[in-house]
Amino acid sequence: MTATDRRTDRRTALRERLTDIAAARMAADGLGALRARDLADEAGCALGAIYNVFDDLPALVLAVNARTFARLGAQVAAALAKAPADPVEQLVIMAQAYHGFASANRHLWRALFDVPRPAGQPAPDWYLADMARLFAYIADPLSALYPRMPMADRALLTRALFSSVHGIVLLGLDEASAGVPAAEIDRMIALVLRQIASAPDQPSVT
Repeated sequence: MTATDRRTDRRTALRERLTDIAAARMAADGLGALRARDLADEAGCALGAIYNVFDDLPALVLAVNARTFARLGAQVAAALAKAPADPVEQLVIMAQAYHGFASANRHLWRALFDVPRPAGQPAPDWYLADMARLFAYIADPLSALYPRMPMADRALLTRALFSSVHGIVLLGLDEASAGVPAAEIDRMIALVLRQIASAPDQPSVT
């Protein structure tokens, strides 16, 4: 192994170690509790070494978020694999799986949407790709429910449903704001989705 290979291996190992530590700290205390010096102390590296493998702390948070997205996608896919063929129930089961993940991983889930980013700077390509994969899970049942709806409208409806479920989960997990007991969130999600999906498939009017 060459010296260059050893340096690359050390950088990769440090990157993984820092990501592990950051993920554990974020899961326990939230994004706001992340401090570069604390990470360096726990990793046993110099403070500056963090910035040899990550451009800044938001880049480290994004590395954690990439793992979180993978776990979220896997949980939604696993729920969908056990779902019945009925597209409405597929939507309900996927949405409830989303709620389950958010409830069990509140800080990591919030960090998917709260990572600091300069105004006007787009989300990274991988983030958009991961979101597109989540949207695809929703889009497939909608295609079965609304085969006559124009594709562009279905794409908007897909995002609207995700936003609706996300908002219910976000407010529902803060019981003081929503006034909905946690045990009722899944029922609320099911009620909303079943009502929306019960609309007849009519051509869109613009």
